[in-house]
Amino acid sequence: MTITAGIGYTLLAIGPSLSLFISVISKKPFLILTVLSSTLLWLISLIVLSGLWRAFLPLKSTTWWPYALILLTSIAFQEALRLLFWRLYKRLEDILDAFADKIAKPRLLLTDKLLIALAGGLGHGVAHAVFFCISLLTPAFGPATYFVEKCSKIPFFLVSAIIALAFVTIHTFSMVIAFNGYAEGNKVDQLFVPVVHLVAGMMTLVNFASGGCVIGIPLLYLVMMLTLFHCGKMVWRRLTDNPNRLVNSL
Repeated sequence: MTITAGIGYTLLAIGPSLSLFISVISKKPFLILTVLSSTLLWLISLIVLSGLWRAFLPLKSTTWWPYALILLTSIAFQEALRLLFWRLYKRLEDILDAFADKIAKPRLLLTDKLLIALAGGLGHGVAHAVFFCISLLTPAFGPATYFVEKCSKIPFFLVSAIIALAFVTIHTFSMVIAFNGYAEGNKVDQLFVPVVHLVAGMMTLVNFASGGCVIGIPLLYLVMMLTLFHCGKMVWRRLTDNPNRLVNSL
């Protein structure tokens, strides 16, 4: 039974991402490369962050503020890396457009750019799920489950999978919003992503309170829904404003 539970936790955490990969990303080799490179980049960033903070762990404080400091610095580092990732993508986009001009082929269309951003975000989300959830699920395949005192009603592995699903979704679609914000110079979109990332991260601190997961998880999913709504609204605006650029050429 626990093998079934372990598989269920894994699919809960990354199942929607796997479906998105199979239905959209896997059909285009360039998008597959984007996902893989993005996943590797974000995994390396998380490993670097964990190495930097390893010198200060385990924290002996029972208060929440040292963990908030860790989250704040980690999110700031990742948002700076997101901007660097976009600059690298922008340079690659210029190279691809120049090559397309040279061989008399169409340049990257709007839908191409949105899919590349989606693939980059999916890589970020999968890296987060692997680092914070999948790597913890090995004991879930054993003969028992595990509970923590602060959230004694729900198995720890289930909580991890549910939180991972929310962050995968937030990271995936935040990248689309961020890329659009950088490309258009839209300050709202540029600020929306780090603010949502910070708020979502801070929501996890609610789990330190007794029974906090009952409150923290719904709040985290509220942030996730806000991200999806904003992304959908932004994509719809871009596509309706550019009706002649809807054909994908990747």
